[in-house]
Amino acid sequence: MSTYAIIDTGGKQLRVEPGRFYDVRNFASLKPNISDPNKKILIYRVLLIRHESDINLGHPWLGDAMVKGRILHPCVENKITIRKIHSKKKTRRKSGYRQNLVRFVVDSICLNGKESINWKNCY
Repeated sequence: MSTYAIIDTGGKQLRVEPGRFYDVRNFASLKPNISDPNKKILIYRVLLIRHESDINLGHPWLGDAMVKGRILHPCVENKITIRKIHSKKKTRRKSGYRQNLVRFVVDSICLNGKESINWKNCY
């Protein structure tokens, strides 16, 4: 697609396009019950918007831009296995860790109150 935005969420910067879904570690200001399915979200930390040949760059964020989306479901990342071995003492320890994620889909990207692109049914 020729329209995309770069947002700042979960400690990372993501390049998002309308109609695609993304996995995010944690939203900056979300409460525990925010991960309900079909919960509508607005992301105001938009760093850049590109619509066809127009590029709008923020310093650090665009003041009048937002990304509209909805949460699909909570999920977990692949397990990271941690092994600690002390060779001379014949001790081994194995543990694992799974990061909690939230999968959300981007419905539209808005700039100056106008939706630059709308994906199917936007609110």
